[in-house]
Amino acid sequence: MTPTGDAPAVNGLDGEDSPGEESLGGDSRAGDVASLAGRRERRRAARPVSTAEPAGERVRMSGQQRRAQLLDVGRRLFADKGFEAVSVEEIAAKAGVSKPVVYEHFGGKEGLYAVVVDREMNHLLSSISDALTAGTARELLEQAGLALFDYIDDYPDGFRILVRDSPVSQQTGSFASLILDVASQVEHLLAKEFHSHRISTKLAPMYSQMLVGMVALTGQWWLDVRKPRKEEVVAHVVNLAWNGLQHMDAKPRLVVERRR
Repeated sequence: MTPTGDAPAVNGLDGEDSPGEESLGGDSRAGDVASLAGRRERRRAARPVSTAEPAGERVRMSGQQRRAQLLDVGRRLFADKGFEAVSVEEIAAKAGVSKPVVYEHFGGKEGLYAVVVDREMNHLLSSISDALTAGTARELLEQAGLALFDYIDDYPDGFRILVRDSPVSQQTGSFASLILDVASQVEHLLAKEFHSHRISTKLAPMYSQMLVGMVALTGQWWLDVRKPRKEEVVAHVVNLAWNGLQHMDAKPRLVVERRR
């Protein structure tokens, strides 16, 4: 006797209609049930199983990795737009995180900016210090100039941040403080040269400001034009500075009479 309740049970196995398949009937129904069940398992096995995180989900990072990412994002934004034009919302959006994450790591935009500036200042100053290896004053001047222009060439974003106006709350990291820090490293070299030329060493701090300011402002100009080559620019800067230093008067006086 042929069973009568198998066909509905077959449709219930898959939960879907199967258009185009031959109707089940007669003595072959048991074999067809097994065949259909096998096809159903094969179809299920063939369905792709996604192991990726849902779209838009934040990439998981360690605290150190997230901090480094935020510093990199902030560095690019501050260089491109300046401190005032960048918001915490924009920093968070670029990093793919929520605003509280930025506050958690840096306390806000000011804290992130301060760390970025501090890193760039230390990098530049250490680059100049490491470059000063020669013995003669002329060679030291060339090495300092090349070190600054190498930094500008290799890290333009960092230099843009340093020469931009800093926020009022920022005590360090301004262009003026950059010149002060670099000049402090040059001052003792000038004092030594002044002494050998019988020029008052008390003037060394003032002349170091002049010298470093000239080089830094030239670097700021070259950052945008990028020609002539940096080596050629440094050669001209050294030419002006060195020949001027070589022919300095111990007690210079103005030749132009001022009318009052």
